[in-house]
Amino acid sequence: MGKSRRNRGHGAHRQDPIVKPVKPPTDPELAALREAKILPVIKDLQSSDPKSRSTAASAISNIIQDTKCRKLLLREQVVHTILRQTLTDAALESRAAGWGILQLLVQEEEADFCLHLYRLDIVTAIEYAAKAVSEKLVPQGTSFSSIPKTEQAFATSIASSLISILTALADSQDAVLSITGSVAITRFLFIVIDGQNSTPDVTALRSDAIACLVALCEDNVALAESVLGGGDDSPLKTLMSLKDEANGDGVLACAALHGLFASLNGSEHAVDADDSILVPTLAKAIATVTPEQAVANGHGWSSPFEYQTLALEVLASIGTTLNAAMGESTPKEKEEWGGIEDDEDMGDVEDLASSDEGEEDKGDDAAEDDMDEDAMDADMDVVTGDAEDDGDHNIDDLPTLKALLQAALPELLRIARLQPNNDNLLQLQSHALSALNNIAWSLSLVDFSDDHNLGIQRAWTPIARSVWTSVISPVLASDTADLNLAAQVTGLAWAVARSLRGGTPLASDDEHRKFIALYQATKGAEGARDQDDPFQGLGVKCIGVLGQLALHPAPAPRNREIGAFLITLVAGLPETPAADAVEAFNQIFDVYADEEYPYDREVFWKDNFLKHLEHATPKVRALTKSIDKKSQAELRNRADEVLLNLGPFITYKQKHKP
Repeated sequence: MGKSRRNRGHGAHRQDPIVKPVKPPTDPELAALREAKILPVIKDLQSSDPKSRSTAASAISNIIQDTKCRKLLLREQVVHTILRQTLTDAALESRAAGWGILQLLVQEEEADFCLHLYRLDIVTAIEYAAKAVSEKLVPQGTSFSSIPKTEQAFATSIASSLISILTALADSQDAVLSITGSVAITRFLFIVIDGQNSTPDVTALRSDAIACLVALCEDNVALAESVLGGGDDSPLKTLMSLKDEANGDGVLACAALHGLFASLNGSEHAVDADDSILVPTLAKAIATVTPEQAVANGHGWSSPFEYQTLALEVLASIGTTLNAAMGESTPKEKEEWGGIEDDEDMGDVEDLASSDEGEEDKGDDAAEDDMDEDAMDADMDVVTGDAEDDGDHNIDDLPTLKALLQAALPELLRIARLQPNNDNLLQLQSHALSALNNIAWSLSLVDFSDDHNLGIQRAWTPIARSVWTSVISPVLASDTADLNLAAQVTGLAWAVARSLRGGTPLASDDEHRKFIALYQATKGAEGARDQDDPFQGLGVKCIGVLGQLALHPAPAPRNREIGAFLITLVAGLPETPAADAVEAFNQIFDVYADEEYPYDREVFWKDNFLKHLEHATPKVRALTKSIDKKSQAELRNRADEVLLNLGPFITYKQKHKP
């Protein structure tokens, strides 16, 4: 029989397995600081005397913003001490100080500190504290204002710290699932947001609590269903009661509701509300943006700049969801020459390859450049619902689109046309252009050759033309050196030109040359290309716009200039950047897909474009092989599609030679 093994350890001397022994710093200055300030407060924080613990916690709060002291405290495992002892202290004062320390650490440290807290099960501690604070904010048989002032102050302090930490944790998907799965935490947030019978100090936390909810709502079906479809409808009522105010809380409430609506998109749960109820408030919020707006104009969410920025961001997000709201009215793919249509990804929406079906029915679009004022007013009547609509998609049946076109678009256009004189206005203009960009790209996906979408087309066309004439053309004429502005406006131009086709109101016969010049001027310029997504680069956007401006019914001279530019790019491989070449090929496929177009004979065949495409084929093959599948997966996939399409396209053109 084997002997039982004696435990070599001694339980009385066993160390905490979590806390590692701390080595003193080698730097003399840090070593002295540790001895003088850090070790005494750490010792008192672990003292058996409640008063010493509270004093130590307060002292740590006072020194933790000093970088050297904070790093030394972290070396001494202060987080473990707070989690194991301070947050479970019987004294409310100590617990408030402990949460305050964690809040400061979250604010001062890098984002990975929140992940560290999550792994230490901070969510369980938050849940326990949230429940306790909720009981104080909504006490049984009395009101929060009736409890002792010091107790109110500590409870409010803990609530503030919890909201701040929860907001920081919202960046971690795992943490979000834990947080929103807790009834105690979500109830705590809505108690603060509701603010009934609260003191002014608690009411002051409402904005931060809603902002925390906004962060938690993103792509969170579980939270959306619990708020919008749970048995308790008070959370939804609370948000709905705030959404109509064009201030910080109102815009935040709109942002939260938009996140909840978006999370339920495609789920089985039905909601009797949509983004259309949010747009008026968001439009009112950005209507206050003026050229004279002060740079420093408020603090936190009371600052107009902060809630104006958020309002523009929410409008931009709503713009990306328009297709779902319109019933996915996307264009039909065309494969006349056996090609596989490529996908573009522009402005955070999926840009399907443009269809040429029904172009013959839209030949009169070219005459829209000469639309008189009466014709423009007639089209605008559709936007306001004053004209009959033959399409199945009446604008009145699309409340979100109607709200955007009527309320938000005029303000977005106004801000986009501003001449910013400070950084804040420059940022607001950039956000307005992003919102316009997303809306325009969503509408560019609608198949306007389908008569069911006639109502959408008639509502959008006058506004799209206004976007071009009032925003795009002036920026082109200014020859701006701001690459970010140029990229945004060019992306917007691409979307508008896609939806207007031959109706794009060019300011002059040579306006398309501005995009060619812009491409040439920024070629190789730092910042002109997006390193993370090459298809978001300014060069690719210039190519995309030009391809749309070359489409039928473009006159032959314009088509020839643009066609020659595109052919030069593909013939320039391997010097031409890969993404630029891929987009150039895709635009060539679209522009010259139909031999019935007048410019096919006049340009494609007369200028011998086919020969250049044939010569480019081995270059494309070499290009695809040179792109790494792992590090540049999207670029490789699109290059493969170009190679797959190029052969059938050449064969198709050869068979239909005039």
